[in-house]
Amino acid sequence: MSSTETYDVVVVGGGPGGSTLAALVAKQGHSVLLLEKEFFPRYQIGESLLPSTIHGICRLSGATDELLRAGFPVKRGGTFRWGANPEPWTFSFSVSPRMAGPTSTAFQVERSRFDKILLDNARRCGAEVREGCAVTEVLEEGERVTGVRWTDDGGAQREAAARFVVDSSGSKSRLNQRIGGHREYSEFFRNLALFGYFENGKRLPEPDRNNILCVAFDSGWFWYIPLSDTLTSVGAVVRRDLAEKVQGDPEKALQALIDECPMISDCLAPARRVTEGQYGEVRVRKDYSYHHTSFWRPGMVLVGDAACFVDPVFSSGVHLATYSALLAARSINSTLAGTVGEEAAMNEFEARYRREYGVFYEFLMSFYDMHHAEGSYFWEAKKVTRNSRSEMESFVDLVGGVSSGESALTGADGIEQRLHTQNREFASAVETIADGGNDNWAPLLGSSVVREAMTESSKVQMHAALGEDAEEETPLFDGGLIPSADGMTWVRAAAD
Repeated sequence: MSSTETYDVVVVGGGPGGSTLAALVAKQGHSVLLLEKEFFPRYQIGESLLPSTIHGICRLSGATDELLRAGFPVKRGGTFRWGANPEPWTFSFSVSPRMAGPTSTAFQVERSRFDKILLDNARRCGAEVREGCAVTEVLEEGERVTGVRWTDDGGAQREAAARFVVDSSGSKSRLNQRIGGHREYSEFFRNLALFGYFENGKRLPEPDRNNILCVAFDSGWFWYIPLSDTLTSVGAVVRRDLAEKVQGDPEKALQALIDECPMISDCLAPARRVTEGQYGEVRVRKDYSYHHTSFWRPGMVLVGDAACFVDPVFSSGVHLATYSALLAARSINSTLAGTVGEEAAMNEFEARYRREYGVFYEFLMSFYDMHHAEGSYFWEAKKVTRNSRSEMESFVDLVGGVSSGESALTGADGIEQRLHTQNREFASAVETIADGGNDNWAPLLGSSVVREAMTESSKVQMHAALGEDAEEETPLFDGGLIPSADGMTWVRAAAD
């Protein structure tokens, strides 16, 4: 084994979370080694993005201009056949006054291209990126993580010492076990996804041609994501206890689910499934909604899917990965600079990350709860406020009293009461815009779960756009920290 190399930070995994964190830390002049076991470009699911990723976090990391040049389909919002109204309804990101103009759009991306752009950006920012390198062990001294052992692309065993190790190795991470705690799966979102890719499927009418289309049907729901003028990502989500629907031949199972859903079947009538290359396989994803009970320990932090993931219906996966990378980068930069102690910085990271995860979790519970399909096992099982008290108790544990900006959550009774109110409010807002021909967006902004889901994203976008001219934030938590003027570190709020 060669001599140990030394860095300020070692990042394990080169997906959106790892690449973003590596770029944000390297830009502050710290030495960063990013180890990625595969060679990019490589296949990945999670193709539909939110505006704050492009116009907020990627603007801070320096990747936005390259993404704008990549020619990805522009996503104005989402179109849904979901809820009480039998007709599809559409929301636009421009519903938020803080996302007006050019920042009110996102992209539908081929992740193989998108992820490589972010990885190359980390290189440009000064991170040392090594592909084909698999981390096999986390090194420790007492209570602190001090580095990693890894195998390079030639099979040689190597070691790297670091003040911080960042696990951004995704949902299949094994390193996260070294953080302490354990992974807990959501019973409410414990679904299966079966998905493939099609050429020449139909498109929505302009101006919503490139929107994600989500369609509820008796057995679950479909996503339909245009990745180019001709290529479409299509996936069906069903409950785990309906697993018989995805067993056997995956292609036949997917086609059977498509046949159950008239709207998706019609969209795919002129299409053919891709059978070659990176999109040629029909894939299954299971048990994909979870959170780890600990997000950090001295010298080590989890970001992205290594820490948590929630249901894909509102395209939050890449947002949570890159947002957590921004939070963790601020904490690492502050600690390395000696301006904030590690415990305070990492507690801020974890509290904010759990809050954002909890906000989306709560929003998506409301989103599922508003759909009505009489006699459907899938949708009756999604009435969380009626028959899943254990899920509400788990939610209290999950967010630890910080969800939706509350100082404390007293228990399942409080969650149940709030969800009842929120779900009625959200369903009413959706019904209003569906009945009004999608012209009146005000009811969505009036819905508390929508406001909460957009709040932090819009703050990040404003910070990236205005920099030091952005309005100074207030702490999210008592005694907490706020972002610095450049968005790269944490600082103490000015005393009143």
